[in-house]
This record gives sequence, structure tokens and C-alpha cells, in this order.
Amino acid sequence: MARINITTPLTEEVIAKLNAGDEVLISGVIYTGRDAAHKRMIAMLEKGEPLPFDIRGQIIYYVGPCPAKEGRVIGSAGPTTSGRMDAYAPKLIELGLKGMIGKGLRDNNVKEAIKTHKAVYFGAIGGAGALISSCIKKQELIAFEDLETEAIRRIEVENLPCVVIIDSNGRDRYIEGQKMYRIEG
Repeated sequence: MARINITTPLTEEVIAKLNAGDEVLISGVIYTGRDAAHKRMIAMLEKGEPLPFDIRGQIIYYVGPCPAKEGRVIGSAGPTTSGRMDAYAPKLIELGLKGMIGKGLRDNNVKEAIKTHKAVYFGAIGGAGALISSCIKKQELIAFEDLETEAIRRIEVENLPCVVIIDSNGRDRYIEGQKMYRIEG
């Protein structure tokens, strides 16, 4: 396993070099969005409307950051459970989304979309929201303001620590890890 610095937007060349279990430090622009925002994006697509940002090559971080304290860019920004986005993620991946950051398992439809369209799923550490927020250098609310903390934001990150959970070949670090430590009895 390697520690790799990557910069957004993601390219297929970068994604092809990432393996389940690799530690990465992500820098550049990423977008935030949770289930309510994902539901709205899919509804926009179904109506033939454009998404609030060009999704091609982008990463969406599944987070609803806390309000910023005085003098801070953003409040605590820990990942939410990714399974909430499983119903929406395959369509966004098909349209060019290349990365997702969250926590927890993904369903088989998401895994297949990741393999088919050469994307990647990163895990961020739950409970480390304050640390993660220190990696966020700028933030701008760009869509769905009424969703408050769950609105879509364009954020600029520097050395955001993540682990590759599902790589573009479909290898799943959670599944591999369980197998490594399973005690047969």
C-alpha cells in the first residue's frame, strides 16, 4: 500500500494507479452533497435540467459540515454514511463523477458502476471532522441553499486524508480486510 498525493479533477490515468488500501492526500476542488442534494440532482436530470456543476472528473464528499466558528472557513466536516447515496451514485458515475468520499459499505450497483466507468470510492475517518475541516481552505455554497448544511458546496481542500476503499477494478478494502482478520473456527 502506498501514500499518494492526488489533485482534482481526477483523470482515468490517476484512478488506474489507485489500489484498495492506498492512503491518499487529496488537494484541489471537490464538491459536497448528501442524500437530499443527490435526490434533487437526479430529479434535475430527469427533467432534462443541467446539474449545478460539471460533474465530469469531480469528487463528491458526502458531508453536511457544521457552521463555521468565527475566524474559520468551515465547521466540523466529518463524512456521512455513503449507503444513503447508493440509489443515486450509479447515474452520477455514469455521467462522469470519478470519486466519492464517505464512510461505510457500498451496494453492488455502485461497485459495478465504479468498475464500468473507472471511478473510485474513498473512505474518510468518521469522528475526525475537526481534523478534516482544517484541510478545507475555501468553501462556497453553489446550490440548494434551503438544505442548509446539506447544500452543495464547492470546497478547496489541501491534503485531505483518505483511504481508497473501492478501486476502479472493484477491489473493496472493507471486504478484503474482513477476510484478512476472519478467524476460522
